[in-house]
Amino acid sequence: MSQLLASTGTIAAIATAVVPQQGSVGIVRVSGSQAIAIAATLFHAPGRQVWETHRILYGYIRHPQTQQLIDEALLLIMKAPRSYTREDVVELHCHGGIIAVQQVLQLCLENGARLAQPGEFTLRAFLNGRVDLTQAESIADLVGARSPQAAQIALVGLQGKLAQPIRQLRANCLNILAEIEARIDFEEDLPPLDDKAIISEIKNIAAEISKLLATKDKGELLRTGLKVAIVGRPNVGKSSLLNAWSQSDRAIVTDLPGTTRDVVESQLIVGGIPVQVLDTAGIRETVDQVEKIGVERSRRAANAADLVLLTIDASAGWTKGDQEIYAQVKHRPLILVINKIDLVETRFIASWKYPDKINQIVTTIAAQNQGIDTLEIAILEIIKTEKIQAVDIDLAINQRQASALIQAKISLEQVKTTIAEKLPLDFWTIDLRGAIHALGEITGEEVTESVLDRIFSKFCIGK
Repeated sequence: MSQLLASTGTIAAIATAVVPQQGSVGIVRVSGSQAIAIAATLFHAPGRQVWETHRILYGYIRHPQTQQLIDEALLLIMKAPRSYTREDVVELHCHGGIIAVQQVLQLCLENGARLAQPGEFTLRAFLNGRVDLTQAESIADLVGARSPQAAQIALVGLQGKLAQPIRQLRANCLNILAEIEARIDFEEDLPPLDDKAIISEIKNIAAEISKLLATKDKGELLRTGLKVAIVGRPNVGKSSLLNAWSQSDRAIVTDLPGTTRDVVESQLIVGGIPVQVLDTAGIRETVDQVEKIGVERSRRAANAADLVLLTIDASAGWTKGDQEIYAQVKHRPLILVINKIDLVETRFIASWKYPDKINQIVTTIAAQNQGIDTLEIAILEIIKTEKIQAVDIDLAINQRQASALIQAKISLEQVKTTIAEKLPLDFWTIDLRGAIHALGEITGEEVTESVLDRIFSKFCIGK
């Protein structure tokens, strides 16, 4: 069922995470014309509490037929249009956990509501003009933010600061289109078009689009994070490095080689960027079947990583085993981590010869938590040189928005070609309309049902 067809009737969903024995409050959200009536059927407010908009009531939720007490709760009423969806909305604030909030949701469904589809509350906010598509996507980004910087970028989009330049670019295209169409309809009454002025304006619009496109990589990095794999021979200090970096004992550390048999994961924040660190099993030839599986998983993790930390033991130097591992990961951005440098003199390390394709070299004493700051600086430097521009950004586009901007830019380039080839004015308008449509898809001023389905299906049900 499509999102537009689904966005009718009164909907209900749990708006908070449902976790056993955790969460002090669980919220059931109801939106639609029957929301307040459903609340009145289920909620009993003692005393003379006034049922008015934007007021919180205290009371009990009871089964309407049996009058069985379901939960002690709070009721928040938000009448249209002063609500998230611009419909009548009520929120039942119950006790957290699993049972109470699920029972309250079931009562709402039995008394006139249906279960909301993923993102349907935000879809209704969009359809009712409360938010545009960039703001809707920013809501999802804010919920899923994995770092303060990612949350800040989402808030900028939620405030409409991404939509503003897009709308302005679209307005500029519409102005050019109006000038062209005026000449088509009233050619004899108006002076000829200034081709050079039109081309100049189109170039300015394309330049602004390019600036927005330049934010995509950093935006994607802030949203999805960086996957970093720590690889190396057994017992070079990979697990010690992970533990020192994450300030925890996520990985088992012993003097026995081959202790790590599987990939151990830790989530960190480096320079505001989410980082998923994978401590892998030591890569070596082995007859141990369990260790062999771990080694194969290590290879897969390294090949899927955005960045590889090839860790070696300073006391052993650059060995044949290190060279073999390097040959397997050299196609990825790579930092050489020389661990256990307290066991050798610095002059010996300086004399080693390393492969040319190593991006950075960092020395550490992981067991003593030394060198972690230098490692993070090296990672941020690689991010700047390998993945994104070394600039701070106030906003960032996502993949869908980037695709539309690219399409708009291609259409504008085609308009310039059409003008250069001196084709009739009607031909100018074809690709100009294509650019206008692409820009309108970003904010939702021109959008198809399939685009809405694709966007809102990624939301959680309660949002």
